Amino acid sequence: MKLSIASCQFPTSADIHRNFQYVSQLMKHAREQGADVAHFPEACLSGYASADVESYEGFDWQLLHECTYQLITLAGALELWTILGSIHQLSAPYKPHNSLYIISDRGQLIDRYDKRFCSSDASETTGDLAHYTSGNHLSVFAIKGIQCGALICHDYRYPELYREYKRRGVQLMLHSYHAAHISPEPFRRMEAAVGKENHAFNRGTTYPGITMPATMIAAAASSHMWISCPNSSARESCWGSFFVRTDGVITGQLGRHSTDILFSTVDTEADLYDSTRAWRDRTLAGILHSGSLVHDERSEKRTAV
Repeated sequence: MKLSIASCQFPTSADIHRNFQYVSQLMKHAREQGADVAHFPEACLSGYASADVESYEGFDWQLLHECTYQLITLAGALELWTILGSIHQLSAPYKPHNSLYIISDRGQLIDRYDKRFCSSDASETTGDLAHYTSGNHLSVFAIKGIQCGALICHDYRYPELYREYKRRGVQLMLHSYHAAHISPEPFRRMEAAVGKENHAFNRGTTYPGITMPATMIAAAASSHMWISCPNSSARESCWGSFFVRTDGVITGQLGRHSTDILFSTVDTEADLYDSTRAWRDRTLAGILHSGSLVHDERSEKRTAV
């Protein structure tokens, strides 16, 4: 089975109407180029707290709802699956979820993934948790017979999520990011923390620029899963949107600060390298070795030569 994925990026901001215009235009272009799925960055419609939006006090929820419903209708008109980053309002006094709306090619909102691991310290008053309420579920859905899952940004630090999705048969992960809209001075501090002497050894110069692509490569290869990784392109962005094959090979990447679409094809019939195929199911079941174990005295005595 094949699926065409459009990983879309643009400079997200606090301007909901401006974000809406970008999303709708990119959706139309993606469909014109034959995409089955348009995949967007984290909080791309609403703006991302602290980076795009200082706070949600006085936030225009009505405008966000109106724009969301218009995009759901547009997805149906275009017959285009759309994975849309936004925030989801909860009842007062609770903070909103940081979410991905899963919109089908029939213009139906079929599910919503809420970011499970919002960054913070134990006080729950810093980072994401100063603005968002964490989610409590996975989202698994089928597009043209291919099992898909959804994750958001900081979730990448928790490989347990990828393994749990793999247990549920997920073949394609739609992992949205916002590692962008960083002002020059904080960006320079991030680069200094990595160490200028280490920049030449890494693909990026910041922690997000180094660890996020590397972790996606590892996740794809260890779970034999396709991964779409769109990111905001607002300056400064830590990396441009990219796509990873099931063997851990990045097959395309956009520039950091462009408005663009990366088109990629998922082909579940492709014969791609998978060194753990024979043992993965057993590993997921908790059997953490390959082959057959033996009971031998020389094996059991671990302090003898």
